[in-house]
Amino acid sequence: MDEADDSEGPPGRGSAASIPAASTSGAPGAGRGGWIRGLLRDVLVVAVIFLAVRAYQQRGLPAGPAPELSGVGVHGQALSLADYRGKPVLLHFWATWCGVCKTEAPNISAVAEDLPVLTVASHSGSDDEVRAYMREQGLSWPTLSDPRSEVARRFGVTAFPTTFVLDADGRIRHAEVGYTTTLGLRARMWLASL
Repeated sequence: MDEADDSEGPPGRGSAASIPAASTSGAPGAGRGGWIRGLLRDVLVVAVIFLAVRAYQQRGLPAGPAPELSGVGVHGQALSLADYRGKPVLLHFWATWCGVCKTEAPNISAVAEDLPVLTVASHSGSDDEVRAYMREQGLSWPTLSDPRSEVARRFGVTAFPTTFVLDADGRIRHAEVGYTTTLGLRARMWLASL
């Protein structure tokens, strides 16, 4: 008998009936919304990793009243956190050799135009070296030099940049390690003023 059976034949040449139907079982990536669940899962994983890294970076940073900080700035002026009582202040630890600090510098400068900012240059050399670097980069913030990072250690700073926002009573309200946007800095200063 020469009757052809459409369901049999060489592999890959069967009838349309032998092609498996698309899965609608709800397996990852299958059907409507499967890609959304996968995307949400991925976003959640990234958020958890980000928060874990942030918590690790901020370990050891003080909370509550800020440690005392005073000295002679690189431009010869007396500087003290106590002088800022009554208003929020941004306290920024940075280093001349830090690439992220250099990238973030315009953000600090923008905030310093109209809000109180005090900075500490750690492991960056003498007052003369820090002053020369600041002149070269066009930075004019009030800055204490901390060549041996003694001040940074008192504040628990182990990475640069590290930024604290203190409220009017001198209490640390926010601490950030790493790059922060101008908007993020301004928002933290605003929150510290409430």
